[in-house]
Amino acid sequence: MSDIKLVYDWLRHSQNNLIVARHSFYDLHPKQTEIVCYLCQQSAETALKAYLVYLDMEPPKTHNLVELCNLCIEQNSEYSAIKEYCARLTPYGVETRYPNELAVDEKITEQAVIMAQKVYDFCLSKIPSEDSVPPKSEI
Repeated sequence: MSDIKLVYDWLRHSQNNLIVARHSFYDLHPKQTEIVCYLCQQSAETALKAYLVYLDMEPPKTHNLVELCNLCIEQNSEYSAIKEYCARLTPYGVETRYPNELAVDEKITEQAVIMAQKVYDFCLSKIPSEDSVPPKSEI
């Protein structure tokens, strides 16, 4: 069995990235689109890695969400339900961090927030709840 505290630490990091992404998008003006997309990718990445840690797997050092999702699918085919979100969020892990790499507008950014929330909620639903697990999507 995995170190459940470590699993929940991964989930907290995921949730924290999502909280900051949502706040930065919905509450700050001007909207911080690039950093929001980056935080959404990071939230999804750490949520997927939380599930791998829960399975006693060492998460690979990658920002490729499709690769991480495929590892999850190997263990639980239900993860195929979020593979498209992972594919769409992956470029935001690197390309939004540098000028002229990837342009994102407010519509794309809002979609990123929604997709990251879905990935987080899905991963959270696959890990048994305990008192120390972050609450499901009350962000």
